[in-house]
Amino acid sequence: MALRGGFARPLRGQAAPARLQRPRQAHSVALVGAPFSRGQKRRGVDHGPATVRAAGLLERLAGLGCQVYDFGDLNFTQVPNDELYNNLISYPRSVGLASQVLADAVSRAVAAGHSCVTIGGDHSLALGSVSGHARQCPHLGVIWVDAHADINTPLTTQSGNLHGQPLSFLLRELQDKVPQLPGFSWLKPCLSASDIVYIGLRDVDPAEYYILKNYDIHYFSMRDIDRLGIQKVMERTFEQLMHRRQRPIHLSFDIDAFDPSLAPATGTPVLGGLTYREGMYIAEEIHNTGMLSAVDMVEVNPLLGASQEEVNATASLAVDVIATCFGQTREGAHTAFDELPTPSSPDESDSEEQVRI
Repeated sequence: MALRGGFARPLRGQAAPARLQRPRQAHSVALVGAPFSRGQKRRGVDHGPATVRAAGLLERLAGLGCQVYDFGDLNFTQVPNDELYNNLISYPRSVGLASQVLADAVSRAVAAGHSCVTIGGDHSLALGSVSGHARQCPHLGVIWVDAHADINTPLTTQSGNLHGQPLSFLLRELQDKVPQLPGFSWLKPCLSASDIVYIGLRDVDPAEYYILKNYDIHYFSMRDIDRLGIQKVMERTFEQLMHRRQRPIHLSFDIDAFDPSLAPATGTPVLGGLTYREGMYIAEEIHNTGMLSAVDMVEVNPLLGASQEEVNATASLAVDVIATCFGQTREGAHTAFDELPTPSSPDESDSEEQVRI
């Protein structure tokens, strides 16, 4: 939701947030850094928040007229002896605890009247961001922009990485298929199948495909985008989520939704992804609903870029998506312009010209 609000109370354990603003505020935006990597096994994604900030996120949002409250990065406690679950699932206690910390932070930010932007970190963090958001907005709808469905259960996953499983824990219809993992006792499912729309899928595991089909979850693969066009995809997305009532939107955006030529610094790139124009159109249309309430931007990994240019390109793309969610347009991000100037009186001009001649 394009929410407005005053100065937020600091998140627990944080110093007072930095405040950047311009005289004309369009949105009140809380930034929460989530430097977490235990949902997968590749080093570096915990540096994502710092990389996206360094690409100018705060300045861009302030330049759009947003009231920006930066709460810094959350501190995640290291869990000792975090053994595999079922000899396969990696770091369950670490993921569960970090997600709980993030859920509390997002819930407080939304309760204070802000649109909350979570900067990851890997996509397992959506366990926390969506759960925390749902505490304040129980009827929210989720738009999941990603190359992957991230809806394996702990019993169907092939990798054991929890960043490929968050939606299975959040979905009510799957609760009899999901075992209780250590560290997850706090987590309660908060979404129904009809609350989710995927955009950009192109690497879906067999069990995930079964779930999508048998639980009637709406999705638009890259083939669907090619076939329908991104305008029709967004129209149908909003028909699905908004046809009965207006409701807050949670956008969970994995940078690997873009083609790797645009976003190479990420852990699981898949060829044939979104173009820049398609990605910006998605964000523009979500902004235009006036209902955006929370955003995840995840899986920017600066250690996986082949060069600093690739890292910069990936981080800048993440900033562009977030800024577009809050009003940046491809016509330009303009300050208020209320009146055109007029020339001097024609009579005065003629007189001066006659004197000159």
